Order: sequence, then structure tokens, then C-alpha cells
Amino acid sequence: MLDLDSPKIPRPDGADFSVGFDLDLTLADTRAAIAAVYAALAAETGVSIDTDLVVRRIGPPLEVELGYWFPPERVPAMIDRYRAIYPEIAIPATALMPGAVAALEAVRAVGGRVVVVSGKNQRDTERTVRFLGLDVDTVVGGLFGADKGAALREHGARAYIGDHTGDVDAARAASAVAVAVATGAFDSAALTAYGADVVLPDLNAFPGWLTGFAAV
Repeated sequence: MLDLDSPKIPRPDGADFSVGFDLDLTLADTRAAIAAVYAALAAETGVSIDTDLVVRRIGPPLEVELGYWFPPERVPAMIDRYRAIYPEIAIPATALMPGAVAALEAVRAVGGRVVVVSGKNQRDTERTVRFLGLDVDTVVGGLFGADKGAALREHGARAYIGDHTGDVDAARAASAVAVAVATGAFDSAALTAYGADVVLPDLNAFPGWLTGFAAV
């Protein structure tokens, strides 16, 4: 876990106020980046990998996706190789998701702290946040689904924003409001059906929602 050493910013009423965000396809557009890494793995290993399909499934842990393309005995080595080449190939190909900067600024505007909790491993989560210049207080990597709940609770997140049904599970585990953005594998209908408390088309709609939420 990385704490970026920003001072705790209290809410106007003096209470600590944090908002959690997922990274991939929530704050960071990693579609081209991740596709490029899998294309490199395919070229190195001779294994045919459908990168379009990989991109449509972004969210779950790395070993899950690699398990679709490699036998179990090869997955650990492929994880190591993926992580070895990720910084050089993927980080420069990563972009901001629409509305990401404004979403974080909105949290600051209501006196809040920003916590990023991602399924991506810790070092690449930190690298991605730094590369994109995201103004966050704390970064926690290597967690997926309900396993994110402990980190969100530790940092006092009142809401968690993500694009995946696993992010709804994360919010539930943290007793936080589950805010889903339909920018990943699941559309608004699927996220609503899964039980998200709030479903937004993308982060551009987040500041308007947050203004009302922070006032409660």
C-alpha cells in the first residue's frame, strides 16, 4: 500500500471523508495498454491470444485471464513475464478515462480524500497513478471484489466507484455506497441488476452526484 502523504482533509463539518475509486476502466483507460502486453506475450510464446476478448474482460485478477490462454503449470511464469514487460509496454499506452480528473477534483471540493483500490498489482497501480498525474492520497493494489472491502474500510471510504460487478461487491464489503460507471465490461442495465446503488454513464456525471451525496 502506498500513502502519498497528502494531509487528511476533513469534511466541512470536521468528519473524515474519503471516496474510493477503482483504477482500470474507471480512472485509467488501460484497454490499449493491456492489449499490447498480451500481444507481446502471444508473440513471445506462440500462443494465439484474442486481445479484443481480453480487453472486454478487464477487471478480475491477472491469473484468471492468463488461465484462459495458458495451462495451469505455465500461469505463474506468465504472470512474472507479464509484470516484467508491463511498465515499458503498458504504462506509456495508458490514458485517462473521461471525467477522471474532474471526479477527483470534485472530491477535493467537498473536503474529501481519494483512495484508489485496484486489482492491479501494487507497483503497477502506483506507476499508473503517477504516470497519469492523478491527485490521490492512498493507493492500494492487488485486491479484487470483496477483498477490497478491508482497505476501503481502513481508509474510511463512504463510497466506492468502479466499472465492474466486483466493485459493487467491494463497496458492499466495506458498507460503502456502490457507485457504478458503465465504462467497462458491464452496461448500465447489468450494473443496476447486480445491485449497484447508483449507476452513472461515466465519471462526467460523478461531480453532480457527489454534491448531493456529500451534503447528506
